[in-house]
Amino acid sequence: MKGIIAWLQGFAASIGGPGLFIIAFLDSSFLPLPEVNDLLVVSAVMAHPYRLVYYALMATAGSVLGCVVLYGVGRRGGEALVRSRFGSERMSRYTTVFQRYGVLAILVPSLLPPPAPFKVFILLAGVAAIPIWRFVIALVIGRGARFLLVGVLAAKYGKQTISFIHEHQRTFGLVAVGLILAGTAAWLVWRRRRTL
Repeated sequence: MKGIIAWLQGFAASIGGPGLFIIAFLDSSFLPLPEVNDLLVVSAVMAHPYRLVYYALMATAGSVLGCVVLYGVGRRGGEALVRSRFGSERMSRYTTVFQRYGVLAILVPSLLPPPAPFKVFILLAGVAAIPIWRFVIALVIGRGARFLLVGVLAAKYGKQTISFIHEHQRTFGLVAVGLILAGTAAWLVWRRRRTL
């Protein structure tokens, strides 16, 4: 398996943006490629810093499309798959999270770096029948912000970016959650003032 991943990584790196799209699609759908997206974004941005936004967009588009495929699996009977993979107790906990927080249950994990349990939330979004347009918007925001941040860090820190993310994983997660909560609170206040 490591040989296949190394070949995929080399192939994707050789074709640039489309390679990022392919790897992000595979990683977000069926083939787990932990950290390969981040490594590719880092190396691509280091080689061509002026294409930072393009690389972040390609990785985001591939990831969103891969997640839509996994969401479709969830819609067409994914409950049994999730239950067999994670057990009934965890399934109940995750379902409760979706019922309570809805789209935020997709947005928060989409921002977090590996090894956050991202795919289970995507499957559960399908099982819970979250409206597809909300699902896609949450992913575009979350994955887009994540890959853009990795690109910015790559432009600033170069090869040290991956170790920087590892060292500051908890802080990164807390800041991401804080920003989401602050944004949600601001949106709720704005919406409430608009209806008054």
